[in-house]
Amino acid sequence: MSRAQQPSRRTVLAAAVAAAVAGGTAPAAAATAQRTAAGAGQAQARPIDYHAWTTYRDWRCGAAQGVRAVSGHRPGVEIGAPAGRTDYTDPHTGTTATWEYATWTSPVHRLAVPATEVISSWNAHTPDGTWIQVELQGTYSDGTDTPWYVMGRWAAGDQDIKRTSVDDQSDGKSSIWTDTFAIDDAASGLRLVSYRLRLTLYRKPGTRLTPTVWRLGAMGSDIPDRFTVPASTPGLAQELAVPRFSQEIHKGQYPQFDNGGEAWCSPTSSQMIIEYWGGRLTPEQLSWVDPTYADPQVDHAARFTYDYQYEGCGNWPFNAAYAATYKDLQGVVTRLASLTDLETLVAAGIPAITSQSFLKTELTGAGYGTSGHLMTVIGFTADGDVIANDPASPSDDAVRRVYLRREFENIWLRTKRYNASGGVSSGTGGVCYLYFPAHPTPRQRKALAAVGVR
Repeated sequence: MSRAQQPSRRTVLAAAVAAAVAGGTAPAAAATAQRTAAGAGQAQARPIDYHAWTTYRDWRCGAAQGVRAVSGHRPGVEIGAPAGRTDYTDPHTGTTATWEYATWTSPVHRLAVPATEVISSWNAHTPDGTWIQVELQGTYSDGTDTPWYVMGRWAAGDQDIKRTSVDDQSDGKSSIWTDTFAIDDAASGLRLVSYRLRLTLYRKPGTRLTPTVWRLGAMGSDIPDRFTVPASTPGLAQELAVPRFSQEIHKGQYPQFDNGGEAWCSPTSSQMIIEYWGGRLTPEQLSWVDPTYADPQVDHAARFTYDYQYEGCGNWPFNAAYAATYKDLQGVVTRLASLTDLETLVAAGIPAITSQSFLKTELTGAGYGTSGHLMTVIGFTADGDVIANDPASPSDDAVRRVYLRREFENIWLRTKRYNASGGVSSGTGGVCYLYFPAHPTPRQRKALAAVGVR
């Protein structure tokens, strides 16, 4: 979701929605389940299941080939004695190199809610000369298994490999759309009932280098198929002091990264929250940025969240992984169920990055329409309206906006919407990024647990 005013590369999902509606089926891209009239008035279980492996015991429970679990300040998994060597040809440079590798495979996680969508995310340290691959393999409700799907090939830097999603992955029942596993035909009733994740850690042969992975998880969901969502009751008046950065002042800068700042809503939002938590870049880290550019850390975030296959900075797990490269920060991609969830987080001092699509007329005061845009929710007014740092603003000073609660709630949580042409497109159904300390306070842990993140 990298553009505030231009079509997102996720418009392929919107096209799938339109085709599904025209054909009389529920949209696979919206990843929703049809609700019967009889069940429409009944209370629904939370349709979101986020699960992660983070503790020393977690890492000891997986199937290891050449990796070892490490304890300490941040338990994780790293290369012990490599399981072997392999060649990898980088599709974006054409360069073939040999790498030593080791793997860790999680136990099977049975989803509390059989899912139509799954999004994985991870936190890792990848020093120069190392990188990681994350894969997902699941079991359908019909008892058959998915193939191993690549959810991302990632490194914090961009010298060894170009971080990338992998296109054209499908088995006829499900597909990978950049960073998202989706059931192809949700109306069929097929769901993913369980999954496991596989990490492959790579390093240059003959070295003692190793990636270290501290968090590996995934969010599975089955969001109701809806153009509108129930209204929540305001319950909090509070605002967090989150730094303000505009993506628009970076127009034309480094066009090799998704045509420049006008498309950088995701990394700009990420950098706001990173700096809220105290994350800072050194002059040496920023030395590659033109010294005449304001807020060079935003240019840095764009470069190091860029997905060379998607050709954009809006890959959701790549943003979360980037945030976790800062000392003592964690990042996850999940969904929230309501603005009440956001209030719970803000009350504990945790802002959130939300993803939404809307027409210009659907969000009073925005002044634009978008097929996909990220902004940072930093609080709520006394009337319950949403206070957001919106990077699609002409200056840093103009970033703080107040959006009407009911309008914001609907554009963020819906899974279907009408586009400017009058056709049907997809909505993100409450997707958000959450960045928080590696060791949250008890109050923060309680708030995160309340929204399903542990």
